Amino acid sequence: MESPASLTPSLRFTPDELDRFWQGGFLVVRNLASPEDIAQMRQITENGVRDRIEPLEYEAELSYPGAPVSKDAEGGHTIRRLKQAHSRGFLFTEWMLRPPVMNRLQQLLGQRIVCPLAHHNCIMTKQPKYSSETGWHQDIRYWSFQRPELINAWIALGSERPENGCLQVIPGSHRLVLDPSRLDEALFFRSDLPENQNLIDSKQFVSLNPGDVLFFHCRTLHSASRNTTNETKYSAVFTFRAADNPPVVGTRSAALPELLLTPGI
Repeated sequence: MESPASLTPSLRFTPDELDRFWQGGFLVVRNLASPEDIAQMRQITENGVRDRIEPLEYEAELSYPGAPVSKDAEGGHTIRRLKQAHSRGFLFTEWMLRPPVMNRLQQLLGQRIVCPLAHHNCIMTKQPKYSSETGWHQDIRYWSFQRPELINAWIALGSERPENGCLQVIPGSHRLVLDPSRLDEALFFRSDLPENQNLIDSKQFVSLNPGDVLFFHCRTLHSASRNTTNETKYSAVFTFRAADNPPVVGTRSAALPELLLTPGI
């Protein structure tokens, strides 16, 4: 059994962890959110789902494999995510300002950190029966910044396993330069191409416990299957950039204000 000290996260990545992140494009930090934080985040989430607090995104709106065909169909009002998580509770902003989180972001991005509100900034809700499959993709495919150098933090608000649709990642894919022919019209990585399938075969499932946080590069290929259990899986996810990597003016990435998380910007 782990001792209490081992359950307390360190204040920053070790050199070995940093090397593994840049080699693989992702890294899991265990227990980076406390049980108390997770309980509060879940309460915010469950209230939002129960009361259908807008803004929301529904599975039927995206038409991914397994989703209801329309909002009028059976399961059509299954929520996929609660948008604008920062506006739902100050805890989300407070949590990322804490040294064990902020130090890690600064190790990856530099001293001045910005949190865009136009991308992610949400709570993913993968519900039983009507949850969909998300194909292989890089998040940067629909983002517009000066450089494709952003970091995501994925917070497990409950257990995440293959059977309930945990994330799958392809190690090292953030370092690839993908020819457009390897993507479909929606910029998903095509699983029907032999040269792509060889890469997909190297995938890893990212199993998480409540409070674990997955950091991953915006170019890391990832996907998620359906939730085949009887319980909803909840995950909060936020994106971060360096202050000198602004969004392109006039794009969706510049459509909302941003949180300036460190001084001197």
